[in-house]
Amino acid sequence: MKRTLIASSLGLLIALTGLRPAYAGPGHDHGDAPAAPSANGPQRQPDGSVFLPKPAQRQLSVRTVVTEAAELPRTVELNAKVQMDPNAGGKVQPLNAGRIEPGPRGLPNPGQMVRKGEVLAYVVPSAAPIERSNQAAQLAELRAAKALADKRISRLQELADTVPRKEIEAAESEAASLSARIAAVGGGLSTREALVAPVSGVIASANVVAGQVVDARELIFEIVDPSRLRIEALAFDAAIASSIGTATMALGNQRVPLTFIGASRSLREQALPLAFRAQGAALNQLAVGQPVRVFVQTKDKVKGIPVPVASLMKNPANQTVVWVKTAPERFEPRTVTTEPLDGVNAAVTSGLEPGDRVATQGATLINQVR
Repeated sequence: MKRTLIASSLGLLIALTGLRPAYAGPGHDHGDAPAAPSANGPQRQPDGSVFLPKPAQRQLSVRTVVTEAAELPRTVELNAKVQMDPNAGGKVQPLNAGRIEPGPRGLPNPGQMVRKGEVLAYVVPSAAPIERSNQAAQLAELRAAKALADKRISRLQELADTVPRKEIEAAESEAASLSARIAAVGGGLSTREALVAPVSGVIASANVVAGQVVDARELIFEIVDPSRLRIEALAFDAAIASSIGTATMALGNQRVPLTFIGASRSLREQALPLAFRAQGAALNQLAVGQPVRVFVQTKDKVKGIPVPVASLMKNPANQTVVWVKTAPERFEPRTVTTEPLDGVNAAVTSGLEPGDRVATQGATLINQVR
């Protein structure tokens, strides 16, 4: 009986011991126990919102803006390209084929400032040996005729009392004509063509080196004024040209206003070219031929809420969302539909209400909280 009672007690003790987890003593654990999450750090809540304490908001530089509804112009985003302004830029091309020689300051480098009328390089005309021989022979004949004309003038001047005045004047006129012809032919053999800057600006491209042989009308230098450029956009809807209100171009966080010049009357690759003029110091970071985006604001209106483009994020479902501050330390995602506005701001047409506080700066970091 006593053995039976002891066996039953041991079995009960083993059973109770098996139901409880065993822990190692102090200093003998392996660090496998999961750390308890901090209740004071940024957390993604089960409903999708983000808990962001005030210290974390200051550390992440979170900024918000109060939204307001307005009548906004309907905007169309167009692909465009930077071009040279024909009134503020130019090309340097030789009229004759020849060999390049450096100018007084050497050959200009890309990015170098030049002034209108400055000599950039020289072109020594190239001619076949037979052509140069013919010119040299013609020059020799003219010089011989000039010497005879000078002697004839001397004889006539000695007989000025007996010779009519008109014969002396005719001889002098012939000598002057021969001098001019000698100068013209001699200049053709030794003169080099000067390539001058047609406008003041910056060298955009330089395509020659010293001693290079170039053909006539070959592009040698391009000069542009970086503060005055032409923007050409392509519109596949020809009706846009008749309803353009204003236009802007986005350069990073800057918004550059554009002036509409006119629309072409011929299609290019099934698109209508639209010309805009841009001015300002922000254009210094653009290069001729660089692709840009132009936002054309039409005369049609749409009701929406303007928000910065930096506020627009993507959720795991690839939907456009903005983060709205609903409490001092709480941000909720709102799915929105947007339309382009000016490249820096976008028009939210649904998903927001006037008065909502939308996160602008730091929205990317809020979207990454898990």
